[in-house]
Amino acid sequence: MTIVRDSFYINGEWVKATSGDVLEVTTSGTGELYATVPAGTVEEANSAVEAASSAFSAWANTSAKERGEFLMRISEKLAERSDEIALDIAHEVGMPLMLSKGIQAGLPTMTFADNAQRAMDYTWEEEVGNSTLVREPVGVVAAITPWNYPLHQIANKVAAALAAGCTVVVKPSEVAPINAFILADIVHEVGLPKGVFNLVTGLGPVVGEAIVAHPKTDMVSFTGSTRAGKRVMQIAAEMVKRVSLELGGKSANIILEDADLSRAVGDGVFKCYLNSGQTCSALTRMVVPRSRLSEIEDLAIKAASGLAPGDPVTGSSLLGPLVSAVQQQRVRDYITKGVDEGARLIFGGTTPLEGLEKGYYVAPTIFSDVRNDMTIAQEEIFGPVLSIIPYDSEEEAIAIANDSNYGLAGGVWAGSDEKAFEVARKIRTGQVEINGGNFNVVAPFGGYKQSGIGRELGQYGFEEFLEVKAIQHN
Repeated sequence: MTIVRDSFYINGEWVKATSGDVLEVTTSGTGELYATVPAGTVEEANSAVEAASSAFSAWANTSAKERGEFLMRISEKLAERSDEIALDIAHEVGMPLMLSKGIQAGLPTMTFADNAQRAMDYTWEEEVGNSTLVREPVGVVAAITPWNYPLHQIANKVAAALAAGCTVVVKPSEVAPINAFILADIVHEVGLPKGVFNLVTGLGPVVGEAIVAHPKTDMVSFTGSTRAGKRVMQIAAEMVKRVSLELGGKSANIILEDADLSRAVGDGVFKCYLNSGQTCSALTRMVVPRSRLSEIEDLAIKAASGLAPGDPVTGSSLLGPLVSAVQQQRVRDYITKGVDEGARLIFGGTTPLEGLEKGYYVAPTIFSDVRNDMTIAQEEIFGPVLSIIPYDSEEEAIAIANDSNYGLAGGVWAGSDEKAFEVARKIRTGQVEINGGNFNVVAPFGGYKQSGIGRELGQYGFEEFLEVKAIQHN
């Protein structure tokens, strides 16, 4: 049965869309119609910003304790509906259900809880010399979010912004929007004051650009492609608005000579393929010692062989489909480009997978003998494609890692944490994991270079939504 949402959440109410235009959402595993949502207009986007602006003063002056209590109730309701959220995102995005519950549903729950506590514990004022420094909310925030970790990315922005005292207008990805409606239902259920949270679905060039350009929007928090991020910056620059951008990545995973190869390669392959490679921080470049290339290739093929794709809702595989037919074709085109440029295809490829013809599947793919100047080593593919790049010295490995327009994440495997830490310091990215270090939901997330501006999550993500005022006194 197709899910139909025909209204926007504006000023504390569900408001019927004025246009009959709808956006179709498909089930990634089968290609069938899953849901429809309304295509918002500029006027509806403007209405949402006006509502957020009208609500700002009262919300900003609500006690941090009260704001935190609202966020904690949202976190609790998200936890109650985690099965529904996980299933929805398995349909929309294609992340297998067993992973979707912990990641796609679990992380937003944690992020709202963290920001609830942060609002209540934060030091909002401090004395510096003859000044009192006061932290205040930046204002109305336009939050534009992607499809790959849809609710997680919404939570990163909304939870921190609300905790800081900002009001928000959310424009979720039209590819995976239903989870955003679930959040809006929860916001309504817990009684968040009218206008504090607003939701308008639609296309980026229409709704997205409208909420960025609106004169009453004070800040834009955007996650998506570098190309779209540049457009957001251009529009926001016209009115000198604060912009936070979380963009692309092409993260390198350096494996040193003395690393435990079996662990390093297995972990690296999985972290390249997580969410079918549809992860901005995916470790897509495996930088390995040339002297051990053959051994590493065998280990990578073995790891990839254990990740045969399957239906994300009914299957037991840890690897699902891509999000759409467009994305499927894009990834296949990159694989063809890799072959054409001389990379050696050692696993996978563009051949359709037997029994999975209906969904948007691509075989897990591995290239070896990749040069770092090849397209597949420089551009973000956003699919299950691993590039193995050999090196002859540690210095060369670090140079390869840093030879990128991006700087979002990375990894280092070594015989000791001390050595891995030493190399990690030399990689110019916002995050580096050593010897398989786990993702930390309260550590700052964001990148260097064209991977973005600013940080999300934890204290640093929270402070993105604050202004600092100095009040001088005698």
